[in-house]
Amino acid sequence: LEQAKEKYEQVKFDMNMLNNMTHRKSSRQRRFTFSPEPSIEDIRRMQADFTDERDWNKFHQPRNLLLAMVGEVGEVAELFQWRGEVAEGLPDWTESEREQLAHELSDVLIYLVELAEKCRVDLPQAVLRKMALNRLKYPASKVHGSAKKYTEYKD
Repeated sequence: LEQAKEKYEQVKFDMNMLNNMTHRKSSRQRRFTFSPEPSIEDIRRMQADFTDERDWNKFHQPRNLLLAMVGEVGEVAELFQWRGEVAEGLPDWTESEREQLAHELSDVLIYLVELAEKCRVDLPQAVLRKMALNRLKYPASKVHGSAKKYTEYKD
């Protein structure tokens, strides 16, 4: 029964995602969207080719990839450090600062995808499952407009 409930929630979530993607309208400005290419699988394949061409697989073990990714997250954090709150869209940033952010975020994503590959985690499927769990943990009817943790909500 629990598996059936999870599967139902998964299908419901997937349908909502598709509906939101095709019919999303907001009273606020439209949300930023990513380009459809490359896919996460494309990124995985490109990075695998990159490391294979350099014979770096012996160095790209899960622990090393995790530590490298954390280092890159630190570099992203440095770009935001001492700025106070930063407005969405980064209107006060220079083009050079935006480009640096794009580079560092790309490094984080590349390491994340390679770490997931080495750990045999199918990221797109894991994201779908995790978002379905989050929908159960944080039902919109209970949490709308609140930032409380799920343990603070009463049933």
